[in-house]
Amino acid sequence: MTQARQHHIQVVAHRGASEDAPEHTLAAYMKAIEDGADALECDVRLTADGHLVCVHDRRVNRTSNGRGAVSALELADLAALDFGTWKGREDSAESPDWGDPSLTSVLTLERLLELVADSGRRIELAIETKHPTRWAGQVEERLLRLLGRFGLAAPATAAESSVRVMSFSARSLHRIAAAAPTVPTVYLMQFVTPRTRDGRLPAGARIAGPGIRIVRNHPGYIARLHQAGHQVHVWTVNEPEDVELCARLGVEAIITNRPRQVLSQLGRG
Repeated sequence: MTQARQHHIQVVAHRGASEDAPEHTLAAYMKAIEDGADALECDVRLTADGHLVCVHDRRVNRTSNGRGAVSALELADLAALDFGTWKGREDSAESPDWGDPSLTSVLTLERLLELVADSGRRIELAIETKHPTRWAGQVEERLLRLLGRFGLAAPATAAESSVRVMSFSARSLHRIAAAAPTVPTVYLMQFVTPRTRDGRLPAGARIAGPGIRIVRNHPGYIARLHQAGHQVHVWTVNEPEDVELCARLGVEAIITNRPRQVLSQLGRG
């Protein structure tokens, strides 16, 4: 892939190495680090007692053996659930064995930050705030407070930051930009709207985060985003032909469930 080697494309593990291990678990993120991912992507939600946990859905029904909204459950409630055995059920009548239960229990953002800090190499974090939420601005407030404890909330410049905050909510990104101006922000997009068609992003957003469908259907849009001065981080890129397309268009980051395969395709395996 000669196009891919013309510039460095960051490979971001979407919910960890989530094709191989249950999403948003310690097992998935440890696998992503082992695979050589440049960055780890996670979604965060706030529990009823104020802890940030890595869970994508509003409810835990799909990815655990429990039921209920994350925002209505306390951390202890979530810690009692199994977030691992759902993975692979569609392929086998038996529940898969992921070994140590701590590898597939609910993952707090604090524990993920500790994992990255102990990794021994630079690994960036792409943290997505989920909206709408009953907690309004408390998610962003708690997030920045936690990042501050790890020395990550006030990088000297955006280029030096090892953390970025992503959201489909322009309001969420505006809150982050106002409170932590040097933390990079990514505006996630499912569609190209009249407001963003010319490459402009909402106030507070610095990086464009289009879905792969946008890239497939409107490849010229990537050039407009670049001309407007924005980096482009594309989600969720799993198929080889999509990796090739992103490389050809010069995107800066690929968010994927398959970090090992994408790294290999980019000549870094």
